[in-house]
Amino acid sequence: MDFFDERVLAALKDGKPRSFTALLGEVGFSRNTLQQRLERLMAQGLIVMEKATANSFGRPKFAYHVPSRTVKQVTVALRARGRRLLCFTLYGCF
Repeated sequence: MDFFDERVLAALKDGKPRSFTALLGEVGFSRNTLQQRLERLMAQGLIVMEKATANSFGRPKFAYHVPSRTVKQVTVALRARGRRLLCFTLYGCF
């Protein structure tokens, strides 16, 4: 897991579904970078993509979120990464 994955997971860890556009605004990546990270995290089973309810015709809309079964795993991974980063920054660990 790297910085980009962490940013996406941090944005989604509350479990609320977000559209691609909303995520794009939160994480500040390019469209391609976000799409690659979402695909990677979905393949790992850390996030899911679901079809959002549509109020109009046209292309279907999708929302991404961390499923309840993986919230704990994601939270632990983000905390562990934060501790490693803090250790490295303060003490030169690793």
